[in-house]
Amino acid sequence: MTSDPEEQVRLQGFGEMTLRTAIATLTALAPREQSEAAIFRVRDGVRLAQSEIAELASSWDIPATPEVRSPRLVPEQHWPDIVRGMVREAPLPSLMVAFLVGVVVARR
Repeated sequence: MTSDPEEQVRLQGFGEMTLRTAIATLTALAPREQSEAAIFRVRDGVRLAQSEIAELASSWDIPATPEVRSPRLVPEQHWPDIVRGMVREAPLPSLMVAFLVGVVVARR
């Protein structure tokens, strides 16, 4: 099935965009985030297969981001932003358990 690069899709966690933009965004993510993300067609809600995404990326000459192995090449992580994002996405029971574990650890 050939896909129009301007077709509207929804990239999980990023919102609606064109198919070409979604694939370019997906290929720029870290490998772990790529496996967790999904692209859904807006018109019928069908999820695109990883093989179809890889085929479209190669046919549209969208390069895959190389895996970075050197710690010096990895951008500095901002722990407060990371923790804030984790708390924002976590369900309430998980936050309560984390709080109780923190209280127990702090008392020891």
